[in-house]
Amino acid sequence: MKRIFENLFVLELANNHWGRLDRGLKIVNDFAQVVKFNNVRAAIKLQFRDVESFVHPDFKGTRDVRYISKTEATKLPKAEMCTLVARIKEQGCIPMATPFDEASVDFCEELDLPIIKIASSDLNDWFLIERIALTKRPVIVSTGGSSLKDLDDLVKFFANRHIPLAINHCVSIYPSEDGELELNQIDYLRQRYPNNVIGFSTHEYTDWHASMLISYAKGARIWERHIDIEDDDIPVSPYCSLPHQIDAWFKAYHKAVEMCGGESTTKRTPKRKEVQYLDALVRGVYAKRDLPAGYEIHHRNLNRDFYLAIPLLKGQLSCREILNGQQILSDISKDKPLMIDDVDSPYSRNSTLRDQIYQRGL
Repeated sequence: MKRIFENLFVLELANNHWGRLDRGLKIVNDFAQVVKFNNVRAAIKLQFRDVESFVHPDFKGTRDVRYISKTEATKLPKAEMCTLVARIKEQGCIPMATPFDEASVDFCEELDLPIIKIASSDLNDWFLIERIALTKRPVIVSTGGSSLKDLDDLVKFFANRHIPLAINHCVSIYPSEDGELELNQIDYLRQRYPNNVIGFSTHEYTDWHASMLISYAKGARIWERHIDIEDDDIPVSPYCSLPHQIDAWFKAYHKAVEMCGGESTTKRTPKRKEVQYLDALVRGVYAKRDLPAGYEIHHRNLNRDFYLAIPLLKGQLSCREILNGQQILSDISKDKPLMIDDVDSPYSRNSTLRDQIYQRGL
């Protein structure tokens, strides 16, 4: 189940598309095209709040509390949320949501959303967390503003229930300056929670390249940003990304994958052109004096009997292959190369190694 998190982009509709279905559908359509063009795995994430129960009755309609007024202003009927989820699926993206209350978790189940997000603000909201755990669905959590104990408790909670949990490093500053990103926390999270996929949820606004290259190289495998579109009557928040910026972000991801190469847990296999280049720099073994057939090579006499020089010839032994105890099979004249067929050695008896020695050098 951890594979559901690997190399996943989470695109969050900012401010719940301001409570307009047509605007939400346009955001989904525009960004889905960027996703397809860049051939990446992406989820488009909504925010769910049961507004009737989420805001206390005494504070409904309050205009001087920004979170309350925005929550009420961006409310969408369930039927329209269903329409958005259907469009996300039609466009080939994964539908996701951040539920902010227990009733919204019910709605996530009703829509059969494959992944649920826990916002940084709810990382220690155990009423909500326990309800989310009952769904048995994979969960992503952002860590902005959290304490180490809160995070340890959360990781242990989901591990004990065998529910896949991904952890996004997050700085909950909207927008974030480059100097506030704290990308070394990705290293910390990977070391502390080696059984969890680690990601990066970002609210930066100055660049769509550098942090992607760095975070991928550090091992982040989920990335999250807020998305929006330009609209004449609605300003775009500075922490939101437009379609062309997300396009640059995806391209930076592909460049990071290209530059980092394969796995970090095993030694890479050098490319043939690299081996050929290095072989040209290796010194070959030459006889310093005439040596008779039957002569046995000893390390203590190497400097007396042989010298190393370039170029290395095809079939010639290099400084890498001359071994103590090898016996020369035929006479070798002074300044002549010591060839693989001139000695009785493991390299001459192994056809694969012998072929490799004949394929290298001049």
